[in-house]
Amino acid sequence: MKAPSFMQPVMHRLAPMAAEVYLRFVGITTRIKKIENPRVENLEKDGRNFIYAIWHCQQVFLMYAHQGGKVCALVSKSRDGEYIARLLPRFGMEAVRGSTSKGGPQALLGLLDKAQQGFHPVITPDGPRGPARTVQQGVVFLAQKTGLPIVPVACGLKFKAVFNSWDRFQLPLPFGSAAIVYGNPVDIAHDADAGEAARKIQTALEAASATAEQLAAA
Repeated sequence: MKAPSFMQPVMHRLAPMAAEVYLRFVGITTRIKKIENPRVENLEKDGRNFIYAIWHCQQVFLMYAHQGGKVCALVSKSRDGEYIARLLPRFGMEAVRGSTSKGGPQALLGLLDKAQQGFHPVITPDGPRGPARTVQQGVVFLAQKTGLPIVPVACGLKFKAVFNSWDRFQLPLPFGSAAIVYGNPVDIAHDADAGEAARKIQTALEAASATAEQLAAA
């Protein structure tokens, strides 16, 4: 049931607070295994920033796992996006509002500006409306404009609730295990074919996801 209009500002304040408490509780009760990638570690040692690409359904626990990093995420202008935008600063991250369907050019310009400031932009390349696990071309455009490599990141959860939504959204549950896998960076030339580049990113993300899900289940 939708909350009355006079209650919505209160909900906008309370929901992120409750979500933070819950996510921190899940985080401290979860065994986390990170599979680092030497190529990504070399980028960090060289002081280079890059674009994180994550599937829409896996974004929640990755927010906890990357807290405190110099990260800015593309967040839709939907009601759900409003909650995420308010939650991100609680984990030391910033939000750029917009999506490929609403405010796309302005949002990507906002990410471009943040990238030039040394932030790691985060994009869910299949969001905000899907189809699920199908890379759209916004992330390709951003990579071509910034010259930054794309690092696919996947999260596998042993205990989770899966929602009956377009993306099969995953809510992490406590007392389980999580595996976070960093795939090989994907470089996109400024004149690369967008469709071929999107397929390359999708292949890398699916490979990382398969590994993360197998490790979490084990």
